[in-house]
Amino acid sequence: QVPLVESGGGLVQPGGSLRLSCAASGSGFRMTTMGWYRQAPGKQRELVATITPGGGRINYADSVKGRFTIARDNAKNTVYLQMNTLKPEDTAVYYCNTNPPMSWWGQGTQVTVSS
Repeated sequence: QVPLVESGGGLVQPGGSLRLSCAASGSGFRMTTMGWYRQAPGKQRELVATITPGGGRINYADSVKGRFTIARDNAKNTVYLQMNTLKPEDTAVYYCNTNPPMSWWGQGTQVTVSS
């Protein structure tokens, strides 16, 4: 398993930016495809972005393409999500997990986009 702790969320105005971080423990991180997910109130959790172990393959949900960037630092066991040009519809709790996801989820980090 790869226990995970998300951070970096907050309240931001539309058009603003945030950078999320996810710190993983365990030696399996650098061999694992990672993903960022989000869950908005009343909606199912959705996959936002994925990155392969070496970072060579990255995929994004259509709703965030061109605005979000996923990256990882295997030396620090950390995966990041840079979010630019945020919209109110990006408001959600953001989680990181493996892809496909483990059954265990961290607490996530709240992102609220509002004026």
